[in-house]
Amino acid sequence: MANEVKAGEGKKRKRKDKEVAIFGNYRHYYGYRVCKDMKADPRLMVLKKEWLEDKDCLDIGCNQGLITIEIAKTFHCQSILGVDIDASLVESAYWNLKKNDKLESAGSPSPDVSEPEHLERTQDLEHRDGVSSEEGKRNHPKSLLDIVSFQKQNFVEHFRKHSDDEKYDAVTCFSVTKWIHLNWGDEGLITLFRNIWRLLRPGGILVLEPQPWKSYKSNYLVSETATLNYHNIVFHPCWFQEILLDKIGFRTVESCTSSLPGSAAGFNRPLFAFRK
Repeated sequence: MANEVKAGEGKKRKRKDKEVAIFGNYRHYYGYRVCKDMKADPRLMVLKKEWLEDKDCLDIGCNQGLITIEIAKTFHCQSILGVDIDASLVESAYWNLKKNDKLESAGSPSPDVSEPEHLERTQDLEHRDGVSSEEGKRNHPKSLLDIVSFQKQNFVEHFRKHSDDEKYDAVTCFSVTKWIHLNWGDEGLITLFRNIWRLLRPGGILVLEPQPWKSYKSNYLVSETATLNYHNIVFHPCWFQEILLDKIGFRTVESCTSSLPGSAAGFNRPLFAFRK
């Protein structure tokens, strides 16, 4: 009897642990996403420089912000905003951003002269040598704090009104679609795709990493809502390309990779690039 009670309590504890991550908002996601012998997230290897360099970017479902920050560092984005539904993960993302910025600042050489004097000399040289303002900016690269930002946002349910000026050249959406699907069903998935479309500039890129249908089976019991939606889903992941091209309006799709070497078991997923 006592053993049965303990077993029941153990099941409840496991159920509660799962409920904490009903949106896929795992605290140590990156720890088991990437193999220990890999120095960088393998998804970075298949992203193209021309999609991200000097571009305004948006990362949906940024978790603790580690890949958002790495994209900024690796591809030198003009700006990148990471959004996540979990406020505590956004807080962790800011902490990681400040830590990375501090490390980068410590690694960059400081001028021998004082900052005002240094700036005065640089401006004088720019004026004297006819250096353009753009070249001057490159001589004084922005810090990570200038480039990367994070925001708590429910991208489906409380999608805020964006101004016409707030547009992006690239949107990344890594391993998010399953959680949107389980929590908001087919309608939520379509809403996600439409919101991304609205925010992309003409010619902009959506880099999508959809989870396969078989992975839904591991998570549909996380909540009653997820269970109900799971049994009512019509648009399985194999339909996503057709939906994005024919229903949403993306012009082309490119398969970035069919597999990701270096990914931990269960995370070797294809990536697709859709162009508006």
